[in-house]
Amino acid sequence: MSHGFKLRFDEMRESDPTNSDSTKQDENELFYQSSGHARNVCFVWSNEKRLFLNYAYLVSGEFNPNEEKNLITLTFSSHTVSLHGYNLETLFTALMEHLPRIIFEVDSRYALGSELRDVIIVEIIVEKKEA
Repeated sequence: MSHGFKLRFDEMRESDPTNSDSTKQDENELFYQSSGHARNVCFVWSNEKRLFLNYAYLVSGEFNPNEEKNLITLTFSSHTVSLHGYNLETLFTALMEHLPRIIFEVDSRYALGSELRDVIIVEIIVEKKEA
């Protein structure tokens, strides 16, 4: 073995990443102290399918009360979400403030017997934008 190789091998050995002393990290650096507070909105369909999107990627929202059913259109950077239902103006205001965590779709046959003052979503349509 030549001297040059032995010297280089010793240098590499001193900075050995498998050495427990050199790689010992404080446990606080590996994990956050508490769970995050990222704001997401989760859409839940009547068949139990779910999708959540981060509010940070919500670009715009539009409320259209002039149809038989109200319509809220949310434009995220990667998806467009359409919410069809009744009395959606309060939901639209809450979405502007990033408050709702979970939005449920109700089967339309159950919406007819509900109080017409409640927010009722009968259809959630999500379209993924093409890259």
